[in-house]
Amino acid sequence: MTVKFENQTNIKDFVLVGFPGLQQNYYGAVSALLLLTLITIVAGNSFIAAFILYERTLHKPTYVIFFNLAMTDIVFAFATLPKIIARYWWDDMMCSFGACFTQMYFVHSMGSITSLILMTMAVDRFVAIWLPFRYPVSITTRSIAIGCALCWVGTFIRMVGVVFHALTLPYCNSNVIQQCYCDHIAITKLGCGPNVAYVKLIAVTIALINLLVPLGFIIISYISIILSVLRVSANERRLKVLSTCAPQILITCLFYVPRCFVYLANNLGYRFSLDGQIVITMLYSLLPCVVNPLIYCFKTKAIKQALVKRLKIHRAK
Repeated sequence: MTVKFENQTNIKDFVLVGFPGLQQNYYGAVSALLLLTLITIVAGNSFIAAFILYERTLHKPTYVIFFNLAMTDIVFAFATLPKIIARYWWDDMMCSFGACFTQMYFVHSMGSITSLILMTMAVDRFVAIWLPFRYPVSITTRSIAIGCALCWVGTFIRMVGVVFHALTLPYCNSNVIQQCYCDHIAITKLGCGPNVAYVKLIAVTIALINLLVPLGFIIISYISIILSVLRVSANERRLKVLSTCAPQILITCLFYVPRCFVYLANNLGYRFSLDGQIVITMLYSLLPCVVNPLIYCFKTKAIKQALVKRLKIHRAK
């Protein structure tokens, strides 16, 4: 018997489950934790972004990159957390069709933009270490700002195609999303018709390119930087080079290592429970957004010195 699928969507709303195994008496605690996470991300990254804008001594390529990373963290937090907080605070599980696809658009856009900006950061450090005399000419605040802007604009344009491609599927199966936010995998899993596998394949291919191509450049850049450090005979010079790269390496590891771990675990046949998968996804999605401002403040010498200077001036008044 042949089943025909019409190009028609029967689903008007999606049901966002969140953590399927979570008991109702923990809803208040979870919503409070998620709200605290949202406030921490927005407050921490807004402070960093505002301080970089305000402090003229930080109007340099590296800090333009930090500013853009802080903005991606803020947008990602606002795109994902308010709905899941409402789910546990007011038991509001319904998410409209359009809202779910809009959330998917911003979730994947922020991931891709972050990946490209991390690549930009690795290139910045590579040129600074290997071509120090050309660095002031090749890497300027203006060129980095333009590069970061292109990361945003190019990704926003590209992701429109990904979302519209998913919209071509008819959605006539279950409307229950077993996740804390709408992403491409969770949504297209609910699609029907013969084109579902094709839409998923294209999306996975684009996602791998968006993540692995920048990761390849990042790995090559930091390996070359490590080799450069090993060639330096003076210990003080080594420590100086490592200290300038440490914040960037930490931020990059926070973004990529958990994602690579999950990918390798799945391909090696290790399967997490559904709740485990969702918890891991939330951790590797939100933890960098929470931790990054601390890295900027405590691991970046110029920001730390500028903060101390401003505090001293404020106390002296």
